[in-house]
Amino acid sequence: MVEKLKIQGGEALKGEVSVGGAKNSVLKLLAATILVKGSTKIYNVPHLTDVDIMLNVLSGLGAQCVYNKEEKSVVINSENITSITARYELVSKMRASFIILGALMSRCREAIVALPGGCAIGERRVDFHIKGLETLGCECKIEDGYVIANASKLIGSLICFDIPSVGATENIMLASVLAEGSTRIQNAAQEPEIIDLANFLNTMGADVNGAGTSEIIINGVKPDHLHSIEYTTIPDRIEAGTYMTAIIATKGKGIIRNIYPAHLTFFTNKLLKMGANIKLLDPTSMEVSCKNRLNSINFITQPYPGFPTDLQSMAMALLTTSNGVGIITESLYENRFMQVQHLLRMGADIHQDRNHAIIKGVRRLTGATVAASDLRAGASLVVAGLMANGTTIVENLHHVDRGYEKFDEKLRALGGNIIRYSDD
Repeated sequence: MVEKLKIQGGEALKGEVSVGGAKNSVLKLLAATILVKGSTKIYNVPHLTDVDIMLNVLSGLGAQCVYNKEEKSVVINSENITSITARYELVSKMRASFIILGALMSRCREAIVALPGGCAIGERRVDFHIKGLETLGCECKIEDGYVIANASKLIGSLICFDIPSVGATENIMLASVLAEGSTRIQNAAQEPEIIDLANFLNTMGADVNGAGTSEIIINGVKPDHLHSIEYTTIPDRIEAGTYMTAIIATKGKGIIRNIYPAHLTFFTNKLLKMGANIKLLDPTSMEVSCKNRLNSINFITQPYPGFPTDLQSMAMALLTTSNGVGIITESLYENRFMQVQHLLRMGADIHQDRNHAIIKGVRRLTGATVAASDLRAGASLVVAGLMANGTTIVENLHHVDRGYEKFDEKLRALGGNIIRYSDD
């Protein structure tokens, strides 16, 4: 069944919206559950396509997985891991599932994991992951689209990344938990999701220090030192940023709850500079609004704590109707301007030159039929549809459903004229 969104633009969004658990964190927490020979319960787990894929990966390894939609929780029993193979038909759908490689090496000392897939936003190599594992003592080879790894034992070591890769940092963290001695990761990724994974592992009995800085130290522990836990995932900062954008873009006023404002500092400062109004209401809530036309500014995507690449497409949507000219430089992925061709169909004035997009603000976008090419580009087209005059149809919703739970329902609760339908 092919589903689409039909959006009648021009309505100012108003009201309250609550943000769910962080997709980019919970997927890694799920992978980490196989380190424990027992049950782990995780709360604040969004019901997303990507979560379903990761649960299927774990089930394929022999773990028992039970998801509770009402409670937004999942229980993973990994007492018996009966397989070391993460199959292509699952891993190819979602890059984050490649994180199972480090977890399997830690638990089983061997793994067969398909090379990853996911959104087609550019080259995202796995050589950092493999080189890091080899430094710990793994023998790795690639055959027929699979990484085949094994090790008689894992020995803590110094690992230096050329660039701060989130996935490679997480994979090495997981692989090092049960290694002998200490592992030091230099130029580590500093994202909040890295901190969440470290907190999860430490609650489980691991010894991880320095998460959130450029150097992480993992002191290996014995397998019987790890134990079953209950844990709550952090809020999704990208989902929060998306709703902030939608409210501001439609000249609305709304409250966003269940967020960690500190995770959005860079993005919030950019929105304030453009002319939006943002007020902290309490430690986990903020009010955002906008009455006047925004002013264009420049954006450069950078690793955390810089401007997040996952919100680059949202920034572009805002710039399409802002005063003046703004430039977005995408420094992380070479194919992450895939929303441009669709925004042009809606009347935007955008000139793309390799990894730079020059956006001259127009008075108003016009509704059109557009298609999501990846997760974040798709979400930005939904925001553009809410901004535009007339009717916008957004196709290829399966990309958006990978990362946003009840996206259209939450936007309707804010007053958006948006419906999901099927051609069937």
